[in-house]
Amino acid sequence: MAGEERALAVLLRALQGLTLKDFREFKTKLLEVHVEGGWNIPKDSLAKATHPCALVSCMGKNYSEDAVMDIAIGLFEEMNQRDLAEKLLDEKVKEYKRKYREHVVQAFLWYKEVNSCLGQNLSVSSRYAALTIARKPQSEHGGEREAVGAGRGCADTSNGPATITVTAQTLFKPDEDGQTPQVVVLVGAPGMGKTMTVRKVMVEWVEETIYAQFDYVFCIDCKDIAFTKEASVADLVSKCCPHRRMPVEKILDDQKKILFIFDGFEALGFPLVRPEDELSSDPMEVKPLEITLMSLLKKTVLPKSSLLITTRPTALQSLGQCLDGEYYAEILGFSATMRQEYFHRYFENDDKANVAFRFARGNKIIYSLCVIPVMSWTVCTIFKQELYKKKNLIECSKATTWISMFYLSQLMKCRSSDNPQDLQRFLHKLCSLAANGIWKHKVLFEEKEIKDCGLDQPDLLPLFLNEKISKKGVDHGKVYSFTHLHLQEFFAAMFYVLEDDEETVGDSGALMKDVNMLLESYSDSRKDLNLTVRFLFGLVSQKSIEYMDKTIGCRISPQAREDMLRWLQGMHRSSSHPSQDLKVSELDTFHFLFEMNEKSFAQSVLYRFTDIDLQDIKLTLYDQMALSFCIRQWAGLSCVTLRGCSFDQQDPKEELATLRSPIHLLCQALRHPGTNLRALRLRWCGLSKSCCAELAALVAEHPSLARLELGDSALGDSGVRLLCRGLRQPGCRLRVLRLWYSRVTSACCQDLATVLGTSPQLEELDLSFSEGLRDAGVQLLCEGLRHHSCRLRTLRLGSCRLTGACCRALAAGLVESPSLACLDLSDNELGADGVLQLCRQLRHPACLLRALGLTTSGLNEEALRELAAVRALKPDLKIGYLLEQDVSQVGAMARLPFHRGVLPGAGGPGGRKALPSFRRGPLLPSSHCC
Repeated sequence: MAGEERALAVLLRALQGLTLKDFREFKTKLLEVHVEGGWNIPKDSLAKATHPCALVSCMGKNYSEDAVMDIAIGLFEEMNQRDLAEKLLDEKVKEYKRKYREHVVQAFLWYKEVNSCLGQNLSVSSRYAALTIARKPQSEHGGEREAVGAGRGCADTSNGPATITVTAQTLFKPDEDGQTPQVVVLVGAPGMGKTMTVRKVMVEWVEETIYAQFDYVFCIDCKDIAFTKEASVADLVSKCCPHRRMPVEKILDDQKKILFIFDGFEALGFPLVRPEDELSSDPMEVKPLEITLMSLLKKTVLPKSSLLITTRPTALQSLGQCLDGEYYAEILGFSATMRQEYFHRYFENDDKANVAFRFARGNKIIYSLCVIPVMSWTVCTIFKQELYKKKNLIECSKATTWISMFYLSQLMKCRSSDNPQDLQRFLHKLCSLAANGIWKHKVLFEEKEIKDCGLDQPDLLPLFLNEKISKKGVDHGKVYSFTHLHLQEFFAAMFYVLEDDEETVGDSGALMKDVNMLLESYSDSRKDLNLTVRFLFGLVSQKSIEYMDKTIGCRISPQAREDMLRWLQGMHRSSSHPSQDLKVSELDTFHFLFEMNEKSFAQSVLYRFTDIDLQDIKLTLYDQMALSFCIRQWAGLSCVTLRGCSFDQQDPKEELATLRSPIHLLCQALRHPGTNLRALRLRWCGLSKSCCAELAALVAEHPSLARLELGDSALGDSGVRLLCRGLRQPGCRLRVLRLWYSRVTSACCQDLATVLGTSPQLEELDLSFSEGLRDAGVQLLCEGLRHHSCRLRTLRLGSCRLTGACCRALAAGLVESPSLACLDLSDNELGADGVLQLCRQLRHPACLLRALGLTTSGLNEEALRELAAVRALKPDLKIGYLLEQDVSQVGAMARLPFHRGVLPGAGGPGGRKALPSFRRGPLLPSSHCC
């Protein structure tokens, strides 16, 4: 009541300052006031109020506080006492600001967990763990927009020099250039914590720990307004406020002090394409909702206000068309430290939290998924139930489908007293609703749809669906959504594999349980069905079939397994030329097989294929584990090619001791007994020295590995030395070693020379584009080349900045190395003297060279005549430009909007280096190495 007393005190002082004439005029006008839904002050009561104090008391007894202030302001304006009216209005705004903050605390501080069985009212402050957020700079013509929404976890936040890590508290702080964001788009996949972050922002704003520059922060849940047809900006503000009598015009006057938060923008669902001339500049003007929102976004109304918009990546393109000068911030999820903190916040007991976290971290799949906040919540919820029962957590710490099934079993246990058949019928109808929604890109369901599907059962429905009550004035009534999109996708997958006696009919007719149609739609165009298909594979595993039958009471159709096996076997076959080796070039195949986690099924799919060929993919820890699982079951795997791929370790500081190197999982799988790998190509993968120990162990132990190609890597001298240790091992069978752009210098050439002299199986060494090699390095290599045990047939030294100073050593090698058939020195400035030295040895009968790579531009006539003479003497010897140029440039996928793969850098360890401008001379004939 302190606020009411303050307001009346201000009114009292205003009345006391009036002249007697003005005071009487105020009383006279007060008799004529009519309050909607109320009554006038009785004349006799008003007549007795001869003093301002008595009049204020009389008004307070007959009107509400808001009404008293509104009436007084109106009367003062009629009396042309504008200064007094302004003072009262200012006091009303101050009092309203206090009430609004109280309302925000009540609305946002406490929240209820997803369902009543597993949850309770919790405070945001006790549960919220800080998220990793990467902020992009101010967009220019939508360019930055394409890079946002591609994140798949708390990985590398440095896709470009302008990306910086921020927190929810610093979203509106000035950037490095001193520019303060006015519009921030907070992007995150479903379950990444967007809404929880909004709650945290609202609570901390009330506590005055952040965003002190804003007097008002209005949070608008887009699901709540999705069915609103018309509204003004003032209407949207009113929906956020606790009282009808709000000084909305006064509040909106100070635009710079207002922050609008639109949470879940993708729920609106309509395209923002209205013409500019339809937009509004008046915050009180009622327009179609789409126009009102566009007016805010395009800053035709309240242009100095600030906006914070949370959305899924799917809405970015539509949203971006309406914004100008916006900043993008992407939620990447929990860091390793924050994952652990979340477990402790969830359990509120250090011992239980430590036990649960150890099990989660012990299963690398679960641990990598816990970067997503909703998965951390799911895992904690499941583990908490098991810990209370003193069960073993190992059985419930499995893959994504297993976690979802376990979660479902907990929900079903909440209704264990119900008729099992009723539960099963409800579950089948729920799955039908989920599948219909997935097909129609629909996540919100109106009350009529729920009733038509037979799901309007108040005891069961809240377990699976969240209820959203529409605001007054909207005719649609209640609106429902699954507690999370991934759960909707899980239930949609269940629809296709559950055995039942009847088809569930939705509002558009019977939805057929045609697994093949779902799979083909995914293959053709519906890539948004990815997780639904992944759940399909998890559900049809033998273990899942048994678990669903025993624990949940649902039977999985065995026919679905056969359909899915045939689909996977035919998917890659149709995309490969019959004469070529069959390649698996989509990571999803490995995800599906890993989700099923059945060795025999994986073997049945993979035995038809021989190669892996992946390009421009940022391989998360989950991706790497899926790939490793499949490689272990793949006896016929012959070649692995990764181009433009990077290996994500989630948090290198935390994981390095466990993973040893980024390619540890890959190399470990390739060393698995029974693999028949013959070629490994890692091009543009940003490998470093730490990878060389793994590769050395692989080449030293693998009996069939004959070809290793590494390109654009920061291996350096120390890395190559480590690799040479493996090459010198007796078990090494490597025949071809290519180290393009390896940054080696002459410092490691002695090790390479030793390999040439001790590894008779090595037939080709390619050091092309190693500009640090120089003449001194080649001279050391030639010592190994001349060793009697050396059987090298091809030596490629193209574009290594060589000069004629190395030609004496190379010329000696031409004679003393009888096995050498191809020497590539293309794109090196050897000069006439160097070429002449080579020609003298090329004439020698002991020289058996069949191909020589040279750049002939710039040579004098004497050198060219000598080359022609050598060609005449040895017509089988091909001389010309041999430097290979099959280095693929950046793939088209890397340029697509929202592509999750690796964007090309400007060079350096993780980026691609531009190919040199080769100096071509005339080909003496067209030639290729033997």
